[in-house]
Amino acid sequence: MTEADPLSDAHLTKKLPDLVQQLCNYKQLQKGANEFIVMATEADPLEIILNLPLLCEDKNVPYVFVCSKQALGQACGAYKPVIACFVSIKEGSQLKQQIQSIQHSIEKLSF
Repeated sequence: MTEADPLSDAHLTKKLPDLVQQLCNYKQLQKGANEFIVMATEADPLEIILNLPLLCEDKNVPYVFVCSKQALGQACGAYKPVIACFVSIKEGSQLKQQIQSIQHSIEKLSF
């Protein structure tokens, strides 16, 4: 899908599901956008998530698209496909460095 920009590169495609799964296990997957947002290009209809990139840009929050909503759902610990998840850092999080590293990688994709 060419409308999805920035689309995760090979490095992020490999790293994001692992991080999302760890965040889910640590109860750090939230319904607010603080650090970054991961969205699936397979959202149908696409209009469901079209406002998210605009909101992210307005609030200066990095975002990235991944190709598989099934894989994103699996990483989130859901039995169904997931079209978007929001990542934030909780105080004292053991995953803070990983989150910030991925966030930096996403920001580099946008430029």
